[in-house]
Amino acid sequence: MKTLIAAYSGVLRGERRAEAAGSENKNGGSALSREGSGRWGTGSSILSALQDIFSVTWLNRSKVEKQLQVISVLQWVLSFLVLGIACSVILMYTFCTDCWLIAVLYFTWLAFDWNTPKKGGRRSQWVRNWAVWRYFRDYFPIQLVKTHNLLTTRNYIFGYHPHGIMGLGAFCNFSTEATEVSKKFPGIRPYLATLAGNFRMPVLREYLMSGGICPVNRDTIDYLLSKNGSGNAIIIVVGGAAESLSSMPGKNAVTLRNRKGFVKLALRHGADLVPTYSFGENEVYKQVIFEEGSWGRWVQKKFQKYIGFAPCIFHGRGLFSSDTWGLVPYSKPITTVVGEPITIPKLEHPTQKDIDLYHAMYMEALVKLFDNHKTKFGLPETEVLEVN
Repeated sequence: MKTLIAAYSGVLRGERRAEAAGSENKNGGSALSREGSGRWGTGSSILSALQDIFSVTWLNRSKVEKQLQVISVLQWVLSFLVLGIACSVILMYTFCTDCWLIAVLYFTWLAFDWNTPKKGGRRSQWVRNWAVWRYFRDYFPIQLVKTHNLLTTRNYIFGYHPHGIMGLGAFCNFSTEATEVSKKFPGIRPYLATLAGNFRMPVLREYLMSGGICPVNRDTIDYLLSKNGSGNAIIIVVGGAAESLSSMPGKNAVTLRNRKGFVKLALRHGADLVPTYSFGENEVYKQVIFEEGSWGRWVQKKFQKYIGFAPCIFHGRGLFSSDTWGLVPYSKPITTVVGEPITIPKLEHPTQKDIDLYHAMYMEALVKLFDNHKTKFGLPETEVLEVN
């Protein structure tokens, strides 16, 4: 703005000098001509100043949007890691204060509402459409690619691969409307399945359920596939904690060869299987990989066995700089490709032979999906999906 005022003041001074020069007799014409050209030259400086102002404004707006994107991602990462524990501690502390009644009322509500997550939760379209999720999407950016239509008269189990560190692509695509999943698959209700332990955490459980997230256990999946009508799509990150332990940039590997439980569930309910691969999911964090047989891997496996998750030592970028370490993931593109559904018959008591048959079909479809799209998202033609 100061630049613009200075330029405008220059025009006024040029006009005054031109008027003064116009009163001279002999050299009036030439003086007026010189001052006139000066006036036009200073007018050009106004345009230049305006361009500078708009350029600076655009740059400032761009920086603000980038910071909003970083904050939107960080709030979800912190929610995922510490919200449940933090709220548990706060509520327990509240019991010892004059506000103890608040804690009593919440825990009374928690007991009354305990089984709601097992019935699909309590999704909120308002929460799923928050603007914060659009900033979350644009930070990486995250994209959802549809390859085939899904019938609303069928139920589905999506196998999501790979897990990555936090499954950020799965969350953004299926627990929010940032990538317009409801418009791309009209009539389909997505339910992202995650660890049941998360729904024992106060406040965190409400946050998760509002996005359509549910526990990944048999009771919940049986309910959604048998008592919730049709058009349900349960997204299961098949590789789970074991797969997260091998997550690293540049590696495309899935833990699937001995994971057959989701196929058995699909057969018992006649739910179609949909292979889904997220290109770039492993690129957003770096982690310390412990070798098999090391003490670090032993600790991780014990946690996985008894608690249900495996602690990872990982890092992303810092809050204010990409050159420092922190919890903010690196801004690498994540593209989730939803493949062609595999029609599954309903068998109340599937045999091991039935399970093995459709599991093999699923693995073949996943590899085919990977091979058909890998070159579109920056991978070489020689890249091979490692199935463990």
